[in-house]
Amino acid sequence: METGFLMNWPLPRSAYIHVPFCRHRCGYCNFSVVADRDDLMDRYLAAIDRELEQLASTANRAPVLDTLFVGGGTPTHLPIERLQRFLQSLRRHFELAEGFEWTMEANPEDITAEKLEVMSGIGVNRVSLGIQSFDDRKLAVLERSHSGRSAAEVIQQVAEQIPNVSIDLIFAAPGETVSAWAEDLRIAASLPITHVSTYSLTYEKGTSFWTRRHRGDLSEVDESTEIAMYDLGREVFAAAGLLHYEISSFAKSGYRCRHNLAYWQGDPWYAAGPGAAAFVDGQRVMNHRSTTTYLKRIENRENPIAESETISAEEAGREGVAFGVRMIDGVDLSQIHARTGVDIGSLYARPLERLQAQGLIRRTGDHIQLTARGIHFADTVARELLG
Repeated sequence: METGFLMNWPLPRSAYIHVPFCRHRCGYCNFSVVADRDDLMDRYLAAIDRELEQLASTANRAPVLDTLFVGGGTPTHLPIERLQRFLQSLRRHFELAEGFEWTMEANPEDITAEKLEVMSGIGVNRVSLGIQSFDDRKLAVLERSHSGRSAAEVIQQVAEQIPNVSIDLIFAAPGETVSAWAEDLRIAASLPITHVSTYSLTYEKGTSFWTRRHRGDLSEVDESTEIAMYDLGREVFAAAGLLHYEISSFAKSGYRCRHNLAYWQGDPWYAAGPGAAAFVDGQRVMNHRSTTTYLKRIENRENPIAESETISAEEAGREGVAFGVRMIDGVDLSQIHARTGVDIGSLYARPLERLQAQGLIRRTGDHIQLTARGIHFADTVARELLG
């Protein structure tokens, strides 16, 4: 069995930077965020600058990137002067390759003409807006502070300055009907977006929604309704020219998220910020999730990493097919073999045959692809492949 550790990993061509600040922690959010702690912003900006300096020092040069993704939290919650300082730090510590993709996550209530000008002026060329819904009732349930009307207006505003606009939408919220979701889809498809990601509402342990569900304050949408909503999204977006290319993602031609594709294809990436996870030279590491602990460690010149593991060739091969099969086009096992040295097709023939017998995947030679039924059970397929 091929279980040796991977050698000669390529240098990452992608980086993720985490900004933890938010106006409010939504009830379903389980990310590494802090709300009402804007007093930490200057310490964060100094810390992220120091962490990126160390990254460049380790690499002996400014890393060259094809994709840079700034997420959170809400990066655009930074006031204009701090936002400019932060973006200048990123530009100083990274070299952006020709044709780069630089994404900034944003919330509608934080967008201003001045912030858009600063972002576009320094090189940001893709904005991912946390819209979640255009239905005011649903937005209130999700504890979002913008309105449906303002969300639509912000999408128009952003598209005029930075035309590559992606939005996130949540479906299967408590009390939501298929017809209400259809209206969300209709509005989204009518707006100048290039990409959309749709997510079924999940109740993560440690969130207030988890507690409220157990208390009976919130009730989940039944599975058949959730599937109907998911399929309706595929139908509406296909008609609008947004093709389904990954389980949760739709894009116009030429606008697939290249940063996320790097994850799904098993490419390495750098990361910085509280809770940020990196994959470099076969090592997966994650910084401490607590913003204050992260800051203290950086300020004391200590390592901010809280978790680390070395990924073996076999693990990389399994993850390559498990995450790769999330792409609607499927994944090529021969490419995984070439990259990792692991013959997944032979080594895991039985689980692949079992998934095929269950009608969840189809296999043509070395090509694996989810079936129409398998798309609804993508998580089951991934668990089976990951073992």
